[in-house]
Amino acid sequence: MDLLKAMEVFVAVVENGSLISASITLNTSNAAVSRQLAGLEDHLGTRLLNRTTRRVWMTDAGEDFFRRAQQILSDVAEAEGRAGINTLEPKGVLRISAPLSFGISRLGRWLPDFVKRYPDLQLDLDLTDRMVDLAAEGIDVAVRITRQPASANVIVRKIAPIAMPVCAAPSYLKRKGRPSHPTELVNHDTMASPYMSSGDTWDLVDAQGGRSSVRIRPFIHSTNGDILREFMLAGLGVAIGPAFIVERDIAQGSIVPILEDWKIDGYNLYALYLTRKFLPAKVRVFIDYLTAMEGNVQL
Repeated sequence: MDLLKAMEVFVAVVENGSLISASITLNTSNAAVSRQLAGLEDHLGTRLLNRTTRRVWMTDAGEDFFRRAQQILSDVAEAEGRAGINTLEPKGVLRISAPLSFGISRLGRWLPDFVKRYPDLQLDLDLTDRMVDLAAEGIDVAVRITRQPASANVIVRKIAPIAMPVCAAPSYLKRKGRPSHPTELVNHDTMASPYMSSGDTWDLVDAQGGRSSVRIRPFIHSTNGDILREFMLAGLGVAIGPAFIVERDIAQGSIVPILEDWKIDGYNLYALYLTRKFLPAKVRVFIDYLTAMEGNVQL
């Protein structure tokens, strides 16, 4: 059997939701699609899809094979593109993982132009604040904001520093007072994200290189910075930006930076991708584009 062709049929069935829709997409017959699926399952010795007359759904084995088949087909398309003498354009599916708030505030604005530049690329964008396993989840490139990303089995490329102001609403500062030194934060209502590498310890540095490490007692932890922004806007406490979340609020005065002579140090935007002998063109152009775009806006 043609294993790649059978993978293509299987992926098309899953993505289209039925054998009939897949046959239309692939411009073939429903019977041919059914034969390919049966042959693939026989070859693998496991059932990939449960089928009724109305719908299909993946088994556990099917879900795992689907992710891997997508990646294989994408890599084959990439290899064909690189080997072709008439084109050097990236093609195939580019799977990106990025933090939710950064994905909305930055990638949501940047990626439409990226798609226009590379029309043969298909984007699969997973916005999540959790750390992902690139290999297990079939991710081509992960965008992460941290001090030092885990680098086991991945290549880490620094894109740009991330501004992380300590902020609060004017209404909170009027009620609780404005801290003049980081150590005073222990007497304030604070909010934090468990995904920040500093956790509940905020390390700040001043312009002269002086450092202050403060152990806070947050009344709320949230994996997403936009939730903390809403709590700040409600005048409930102090939190760390980051700037791409609170920049508009700061411009409008509804949130203000505090401890301006101090800054949260060491956070950067990174691109992470799997170790490979040759960097796929689709990953290369995305990282190059990301690097170019960060120069146009403060992160």
